[in-house]
Amino acid sequence: MSEGHTWTFLSNHAHALMCIAKDPDARVRDIAAAVGITERAVQRILRELEEAGVVVRERRGRRNHYSIHGTVPLRHPLEQHKTVHDLITLVSPGKSS
Repeated sequence: MSEGHTWTFLSNHAHALMCIAKDPDARVRDIAAAVGITERAVQRILRELEEAGVVVRERRGRRNHYSIHGTVPLRHPLEQHKTVHDLITLVSPGKSS
């Protein structure tokens, strides 16, 4: 990020979701490093995404595997006509505008 810029267009929830979309087996530590927040904050975000039905966590051995329910609508009234899948598709690397 450029110096002096302290905000981004997407929330930490969206950033964590993008990390999971990229790697469904991502560790909390890796998500925290990528997003630039604490592991505790990532745990809270993942719990909230699970409670909202956006993410399903499955224990696989000693690791977690995450599945995303892409049909869930976005939460804000301005975006609720779009789904989680729409957001991931929009922001995923390799997409052109």
